[in-house]
Amino acid sequence: MYANEQIETINREDLKVLQLERLKKTVEWAYEKSAYYNQVFKKRKIKPDCIQSLEDIQKLPVLNLATLHRTDAFDILTLPLSSVMRFNHDIESTGELTKLYTKADIVKNVEMMVRCLIAADVIRGSVVGIQGDLSDSKFLDVLYALESIGVTVVPLGTDYRQWLRLMELVSIDTLITTPQLVMQLVIQLQAVGKNIIDYPISKIFCINTSNIQNPLQQHIQERTNSIVYNMFAPPEIGFAGMIYQCSERSGLHLQEDYYLPELLHFDSEEVLSENDRMGELVITTLAAQAMPLIRYRTGQAVRRMSDPCKCGRTFTRIATPYTRS
Repeated sequence: MYANEQIETINREDLKVLQLERLKKTVEWAYEKSAYYNQVFKKRKIKPDCIQSLEDIQKLPVLNLATLHRTDAFDILTLPLSSVMRFNHDIESTGELTKLYTKADIVKNVEMMVRCLIAADVIRGSVVGIQGDLSDSKFLDVLYALESIGVTVVPLGTDYRQWLRLMELVSIDTLITTPQLVMQLVIQLQAVGKNIIDYPISKIFCINTSNIQNPLQQHIQERTNSIVYNMFAPPEIGFAGMIYQCSERSGLHLQEDYYLPELLHFDSEEVLSENDRMGELVITTLAAQAMPLIRYRTGQAVRRMSDPCKCGRTFTRIATPYTRS
């Protein structure tokens, strides 16, 4: 199933035209509105009109996590605070990051999240539990996307006592969670003499903040007797739906109308253009309004898959070193 068949099955040449148009706008917007990018571009004598093709992105400097940690979020911000609708502050093992969103950013994120969920056959009539803190921006995107699809949403929170009560009250068939929280749920059910496989949960979406591929995926599948879908949500991206799995579960699709991917050789800025070779995933946002990211090195090892997906989606498909396909 598709949320937006026209975009998700777009002709690759048409997609490139759309990407170039959005890339030009992103670079010009960042140059004019962001103190950080204005300074970086001027220091390297870069002007927005240097982007005349998608390949010209290689003229722009790469960005890494260490630089983001050293840079004030308000220096990257392209708009006054009065234009910001959502403020999110993440504290992870790698450090703290602040992400700001306009109304347009939130609408775009919800649209992409709807695509992720429908690609995995979440439909009207599904009963979906959200196991997590709804003060976290990525869980809010999930909540709004689920409600726009028309599913029954059960916010479970982070208190295990609430999990156990609601699991008995509602027949949840899909769980959106983190690897750590779902394993806590398994343990808490065991502690009261129950087994998670006795509940009707058939799908689990694991939101991973550190890796695209959930290292606990196989273990969670075996313990829960459910299909596990990976969602990559690093704080620096500020969204959980950039990369997603369809019902075929062969590799992961990347939402290329909103994110321009590159693969670089590890520890260098040399672009890896061939398919089916492992490199580091680099991302440029193509429609982020408040806080664009240009050529951000994710630190994730992936390969670009050459064979088309049976689902019919034409977005680039990537695999990690642990992808079974």
